[in-house]
Amino acid sequence: MANYYTDHPELEFYLDHPLMKRVVDLREHFYEDKDKFDDAPVDYEDTIENYKRVLEIMGDLAANVIAPNSEAVDLEGPHLENGRMIYASKTFENLDAIRKAGLSGVAQARRYGGLNFPNVPFSMLSEIVSAADSSFQNIWSLQSCADTLYEFGSEEQRQKYIPRVCGGETMSMDLTEPDAGSDLQRVMLKATFDEKENCWRLNGVKRFITNGDSDIHLVLARSEEGTTDGRGLSMFIYDKRSGGVDVRHIEHKLGIHGSPTCELVFKNAKAELVGSTRLGLIKYVMALMNGARLGIAAQSVGLSQEAYNEALAYARERAQFGKKIIDFPAVYDMLATMKAKLDAGRSLLYQTARYVDIYKGLEDLQRCGKELTPEEKQEMKKYSRLADAFTPLCKGMNSEYCNQNAYDAISVHGGSGFIMEYKCQRLYRDARIFSIYEGTTQLQVVAAIRYITNGTYLNIMKEMLEDAVSVELQPLKDRVAKMVGCYEATLASIAGESQEKQDFIARHLYEMTGDIIMSLLILRDASVRADLFEKSANVYIRLAESEVAKHSEFVVAFKEEDLESYRTE
Repeated sequence: MANYYTDHPELEFYLDHPLMKRVVDLREHFYEDKDKFDDAPVDYEDTIENYKRVLEIMGDLAANVIAPNSEAVDLEGPHLENGRMIYASKTFENLDAIRKAGLSGVAQARRYGGLNFPNVPFSMLSEIVSAADSSFQNIWSLQSCADTLYEFGSEEQRQKYIPRVCGGETMSMDLTEPDAGSDLQRVMLKATFDEKENCWRLNGVKRFITNGDSDIHLVLARSEEGTTDGRGLSMFIYDKRSGGVDVRHIEHKLGIHGSPTCELVFKNAKAELVGSTRLGLIKYVMALMNGARLGIAAQSVGLSQEAYNEALAYARERAQFGKKIIDFPAVYDMLATMKAKLDAGRSLLYQTARYVDIYKGLEDLQRCGKELTPEEKQEMKKYSRLADAFTPLCKGMNSEYCNQNAYDAISVHGGSGFIMEYKCQRLYRDARIFSIYEGTTQLQVVAAIRYITNGTYLNIMKEMLEDAVSVELQPLKDRVAKMVGCYEATLASIAGESQEKQDFIARHLYEMTGDIIMSLLILRDASVRADLFEKSANVYIRLAESEVAKHSEFVVAFKEEDLESYRTE
């Protein structure tokens, strides 16, 4: 029987990374739960085995419940009845299966009814669900909004809401509005304090809200009258049980049909403040969005895997001109490139997740009253910076690779790929949003560029080049070293250039950065497990070489006066 976890040994490989010992020790607070909860692990090995058991359960559900339901979900989609969103019938089946398997509240602490998973295995679960149906992954993975409640809410709010999430209730983050998409500083949904009822009231409209009729909402609203920027915004909890919010419209989308995207009308809706006023955007949403971007990276890797699976299976079966099309160089070139992008992107995903887990784990120790040592404070600062640098690379590069892999899956299918009966057309439609929501690729470039120009990524590359590789892979490492040299020279060539020019060429520098970082990561993986990754390392590094050379040539040759040719007005 198929299993979306055990069928892909690459996932177990990333659970065995050397940094995982630190990740697990921190997440488990050095196993202090073992005497409080019967299901708590007693040591590192026990914890990893627990992750594997849960991943195998999800792998089974994904392959044998969620994936078989995906076509019906795509065709039916959610619908609107009397101001309420109603999921597709098979989505209800998926949610029921998840609840019965105890796979809600996966990342929440045991004292609230969760499984206490860090980001690495949680991202694996997200990847697995996305491979089965990325629209359902949107609904399932939004349980991670509870992380924001845990980090910034009061203990009373944690006790009130997080157990409900662990019991299977759904969440959403209500951020965007008709006039405030990526520019969240323009949010105008109004929050006023009701002195009589001792609560906040929300009034206004939210648009493009994923899973917008969820049970528990985190809402960004303007609490400070007379303000027009991010300093007047606060974060609130809205409980659907309280009433006051109607769904006005469900968007009719190109893809992810099972994921309801709603327009909401708040009419004097009762709400609770999260944390302090004025910090909604500048602190709480930034934390929420970083987690969401890691989730989209996992979603992208999952769909990339499924696109590759579909293309490979079709190429093995389809015959033309007397032989299987997998034997044609044009086809096996596409398949090898898809697999290389998948493997390199997955390596970047789990490297980023480990960085996030270490600094979040140290933060949580502080939150729970432990005084960090000076060494731990430095460790937290180091990994927080690494996570901040890697997250925009991870989200942007993986979402773009996912789109490319979905496109190539259709190409491998030929004319059949354009026919609605084949899964690859749905994967293609679903993938398109990944490089748009939770921050477009262009915004990921903006987030990453300071780490490019200040030399952070270059220093990371040079440090990674010091890692030893097997004798067989040394020629590949030499090629990557040349790429790093080219990258350094390219950065030197733009020193002192105008801000407009640096902004214009930023996407080229960003892609060079991603190409090299992922080359180094896949090379490292191939050195440990040649059987899993050596082919992808060979293919990916050759691909990266051509991309780095292309971008470098463009950047070095581009002159200030060339900007005029690109301006449309």
